[in-house]
Amino acid sequence: MGRAVAVASALLALAAVAGCGGSEGVAAGASVNVYVAARLCPGAREALSRDEGRVGEVEVRALCLAPVVGGGRIDLAAQGANARRASQDSTTVAFVEAKGKPARFAKPIVAAAGIAFVEATSGEAAMERVLKAIAAAGSGSLRKQVLEALG
Repeated sequence: MGRAVAVASALLALAAVAGCGGSEGVAAGASVNVYVAARLCPGAREALSRDEGRVGEVEVRALCLAPVVGGGRIDLAAQGANARRASQDSTTVAFVEAKGKPARFAKPIVAAAGIAFVEATSGEAAMERVLKAIAAAGSGSLRKQVLEALG
């Protein structure tokens, strides 16, 4: 009986992840997340607001990250936490970070999870790139296709 419960639990977990990372693509009405550095978030949200946060049937959300630079110093613990948060979210399709030292620290964590990493000076321009990649995606894993489109 214990093995049956473990198998059922594993199948449920797999089904939950399949909405974004699985091979069948994103279901109509699905939501995906784009994690955005604090200072780029206003511009990213502006880009999202133009189409009411949707690309076709997919709802796209910008999740603003905690600031990691203050007083001329980088809080590497906060940056690592931001990158891990995005990496552990099965609905994440991209991570947008401002150019500079914080980006160099987060990129390997995000890349290891197979998530597109967009380094930018403009949150609006970065989100527009992500939205175009989502719009161009065909069937299959949206996370993977966005990663391939954005390099």
